[in-house]
Amino acid sequence: MIHLVIPVGPLQSNCSVLGDEQTGEAIVVDPGADAEALLEVLKEHGLKLKLIVLTHGHIDHVSGATPLKRLTGAPILMNPKDQPLLDTLDRDAAWIGVDPPEPVEVDRELAHDDWIELGSIKARVIHTPGHTEGSVCLYMPTEKKLIAGDTLFMGSVGRTDLPGGSYDQLMRSLRERVLALPDDTAVIPGHGPMTYIGVERESNPFLQSGN
Repeated sequence: MIHLVIPVGPLQSNCSVLGDEQTGEAIVVDPGADAEALLEVLKEHGLKLKLIVLTHGHIDHVSGATPLKRLTGAPILMNPKDQPLLDTLDRDAAWIGVDPPEPVEVDRELAHDDWIELGSIKARVIHTPGHTEGSVCLYMPTEKKLIAGDTLFMGSVGRTDLPGGSYDQLMRSLRERVLALPDDTAVIPGHGPMTYIGVERESNPFLQSGN
């Protein structure tokens, strides 16, 4: 499986390109910007986009979704609990000082324990509310990888002071669902460098027993 992690947009959100080398089909996770550049990456690797997956509805993770859908015809998948965030993208754009993105229309809803399968790519959807109500992570057991969105970072966790955020809910999601994964699972967060479940279990200050 091809897995490229490409920081996009002014907030450098990590966009994942997952490609099946046998079929040449691909999934793009969190195209937060730069749709045409992502399309060029797909072409360079001989990949045809089949699915666009959003880990949550914040502007820095979804702004490139509609342009990429228009360029490729790929449907957009997201948990429906984040629809209110898609409805306020213009406000969020003004808040962070960027042009408003094209409206995002979700074609298929994601729920906890759904599976996203495309050739050799197999990812389980883990609903991890807290950063947002509809946040999800994508766990690929064969690859030992977790695309974590803004739920977990190296040494930190997702912020919970934005609409739909809940610190208590985030801690439950992390302890009950994310930390249930094997320690050797690589974590690709929504921003910044990758890490591992075991590393975060031992050293992330937010995940220590006293918190």
